[in-house]
Amino acid sequence: MFKNLINGEWVEGATASRNINPSDTRDLVGEFAQADAAQAREAIAAARAAFAGWSQSTPQQRFDVLDTAGTEILARRAELGDLLAREEGKTLPEAIGEVGRAGNIFKFFAGEALRIGGEVVASVRPGVGVEVTREALGVIGLITPWNFPIAIPAWKLAPALAFGNTVVMKPADLVPASAWHLADILLRAGLPKGVFNLVMGRGSEVGAVLLEDPRVDAISFTGSVATGAKVAAACVARMAKFQLEMGGKNPFVVLDDADLNVAVNAALNSGFFSTGQRCTASSRVIVTTGIHDRFIAAMAEKMAALKVGDARTKGTDIGPVVDDKQLAQDLEYIAIGKGEGARLVAGGQAMAHNADGAPGHYLTPALFAETTPQMRINREEIFGPVVSVLRAKDYDEALALANDTPFGLASGIATTSLKHATHFKRHAQAGMVMVNLPTAGVDYHVPFGGRNGSSYGPREQGRYAAEFYTSVKTAYTQA
Repeated sequence: MFKNLINGEWVEGATASRNINPSDTRDLVGEFAQADAAQAREAIAAARAAFAGWSQSTPQQRFDVLDTAGTEILARRAELGDLLAREEGKTLPEAIGEVGRAGNIFKFFAGEALRIGGEVVASVRPGVGVEVTREALGVIGLITPWNFPIAIPAWKLAPALAFGNTVVMKPADLVPASAWHLADILLRAGLPKGVFNLVMGRGSEVGAVLLEDPRVDAISFTGSVATGAKVAAACVARMAKFQLEMGGKNPFVVLDDADLNVAVNAALNSGFFSTGQRCTASSRVIVTTGIHDRFIAAMAEKMAALKVGDARTKGTDIGPVVDDKQLAQDLEYIAIGKGEGARLVAGGQAMAHNADGAPGHYLTPALFAETTPQMRINREEIFGPVVSVLRAKDYDEALALANDTPFGLASGIATTSLKHATHFKRHAQAGMVMVNLPTAGVDYHVPFGGRNGSSYGPREQGRYAAEFYTSVKTAYTQA
């Protein structure tokens, strides 16, 4: 039994949940404690009590803990990557890469702990000095998703700790193992009791306490649009600070002048890798008329060579869908696409077993063509390996189609035209824009986030993280 971490102690849960390997549903990753509302409140109390000491700790103390944790994560990337692939289903190379990213994030924010500074500003009044500084907010509630079980917890947790906050984190039910090991690493890295608390449990119970408890000063959430709206409403009601990263319906534009191989590889990566279970995945590919048919043919050819199978097996390109509910949702949207008149070019079939005969949640990547902007498969986030292609007559129409969405997380373009690339970077209505690159690939030291219905609040990652995890104070002194 893997227990919750509350006030520096491993604590049994009120109940337990089974963590199942989606590549082989016979394989039990482990049983994990499920906290109840009372335990969530205990964790908040512990974080509140620890705040005074941790917020006044030296930058060196915070650096040492975060740097030690980052070093261990990087040293164990193969082991932790194997665990991540086993519990979530992304392929082993992707999983190991994600663990490496988590380690690098901790290393980055260890450095940021040493670089917290301020400003001395001349006053407009004679003899008055002005100082602008940043201070820790207090207790931060983190609600993290299942699709990046260690990277997203890392990029929320590391800056929260670096800037002197204490934390209560509720990871997604589907992927508790990666979060548990992160807690274990931090505890052994020397983090004082109560500074970080892990409460695994149901969102309706544990998550609700984090949203409603007045001792929680801020909430950072990554998840669905519907849940994000509930987070926002709860936080506004008690004037708590909040940050939301939600859905996307990200476009990838392919112009006539694009390098076909570059365009196809970027579209495949954006739409299908990590089983399409990335908020930055491009599920809408917008292709201009001159290259459209060649693009479709090349995509179908490359898709035929993709190997769907066990996430930890060498040579697997695409692992399983995370669980049976997500698989059912993906299949429902494939049926909706067919019903709306879209042409299924390739894929879209469920596989009950992998090549070794193990039962799992497998789905061959699906490619739709001859779709229209009004179709549900082009409006709603599917969160699976389902890509639809829209035809555009020229760049202007392609840009208009790209921006025709209530979301605005990532947007990409394949082109050899400097003119169009430059224009697209300026006019794509998204928080992140990629040129001749997959939309689902970002660096850990620069800001992450979108606009419109995708994101709310300050950016995550990089130095921009300070905007959420600190409060700005302006102090005036008469000499």
